[in-house]
Amino acid sequence: MDRATLRSLQQPLKQRYLQQPAEGTIRLSANGTIGAQNLSCSVQTGQAIVAAGLHPSTGGDGTLACSGDLLLQALAACAGVTLAAVATNRGFMIQGNIQATGELDVRGTLGIDPQVPVGFRSITLSLELQSDLSVELVTDLVQTTEKYCVVLQTLRSVLPIEVESSNTSA
Repeated sequence: MDRATLRSLQQPLKQRYLQQPAEGTIRLSANGTIGAQNLSCSVQTGQAIVAAGLHPSTGGDGTLACSGDLLLQALAACAGVTLAAVATNRGFMIQGNIQATGELDVRGTLGIDPQVPVGFRSITLSLELQSDLSVELVTDLVQTTEKYCVVLQTLRSVLPIEVESSNTSA
């Protein structure tokens, strides 16, 4: 996609959201089906169904996607798409690789040590870029990507999440 096409797609949306701010609020969702027999949960993505299961370090056999990996993949994908959109919008050509790496202590999720927190302790997002841009332009591009990457900003924020449940007879 080129700069003109991107701008022509985004401009009417930006105008609409400026005039009607409530229209800028959208709701995204992900649905999953719990598979009790093999400790899995299958989620529908835009292109396929992904079956998530336990990581081998918590008892899985490694054949199913780990939810932690999916989180890191979402971060890398969001950062990559955001970077590409920002670069295109500025008329820059850039290529590269993005890697999201996280560290967690599985003793927390396994309930072995109540002092060990459940979840990632740290996440690193590494961007290896190839371009003819100056260091200053690349730095600005990365900073803008950080600012507008939905997944990155969500992970950095303290976000209230409600958990709702219902139970019906089988």
